[in-house]
Amino acid sequence: MSTSSTADGRILREVDADGRIVTVTLNNPGQRNSYDAAMRDGLARFLDEAAEDDDVTVVLLRGAEGVFSTGADMNNAYGWYGDKAAAGNGDRPAKGRPSQRRRLTVDRKSFGFYHNLMGFPKVVVGEISGYALGGGFEMALMADISVIARDTRIGMPAARFLGPALGSLHMFFHRLGPVLARRLLLTGDIVEASTVEHLGIFTETCDPAAVTARARYWAEKAAKMPADGVVIAKEAFRLVEQSQAYQGEEVASYLFHAFGTNLQFAPGEFNFVRTRAEHGTKEAFRLRDEHFHVPDPDVR
Repeated sequence: MSTSSTADGRILREVDADGRIVTVTLNNPGQRNSYDAAMRDGLARFLDEAAEDDDVTVVLLRGAEGVFSTGADMNNAYGWYGDKAAAGNGDRPAKGRPSQRRRLTVDRKSFGFYHNLMGFPKVVVGEISGYALGGGFEMALMADISVIARDTRIGMPAARFLGPALGSLHMFFHRLGPVLARRLLLTGDIVEASTVEHLGIFTETCDPAAVTARARYWAEKAAKMPADGVVIAKEAFRLVEQSQAYQGEEVASYLFHAFGTNLQFAPGEFNFVRTRAEHGTKEAFRLRDEHFHVPDPDVR
């Protein structure tokens, strides 16, 4: 087995001796494997290399230390848009949000990553545990075969401060169904995978201790398939999904995300970016959860 990593060590890659399975690990455990643009681009490079390698049939995608990913790093929400994201005239910095044109340009590239992952030509097996939130949730749903621990927390909590038109909307409605998709996006709820096990969203839902072994089992099964047959099948699957469910997805996802990052907040509504600037990221998350908490009367 050969191993390698990105320069900063936040993405790890292991290639099996026969080359048919590549394990790619999100390795930022101190931040629950959240990722910034550089880390996401490193993941994209390893995926591109796997796509171009004729010996590779399966990519096993996982997170370090029992956590898949909590999605985009929100320590600097506008940092995704670059150093000049909020610039005024010329190079003179100005306080404020990035321009809409900057959002659309950057978000088109960002969602290109997810678009490419949905159309990835090799089998993607997801080893999902701990947390799969935001972009991490999207990647978990994009896996061809996904093994998830019952206690994994899943959802799109960023909907609470960027609005419900967030992420790969076509995929959410297609994979989750319209009822669950609306529930998660309109409330920002985080739920345990066990509560949706009966819906068959993931290939297998199991005890946390079994996730690694079960994901490896599925990867090895898929790796025995004819490599050409897998690529042909993946292209056929993609064509079917594009014609039945994903029409317009490539544009809608980044377009509505760019709009969502320019929300105006009415008095009494929770503004995460402003709260984070005033209180810090950790306290902003606590205040967010406090703001959105509504006691459940538990009346059946």
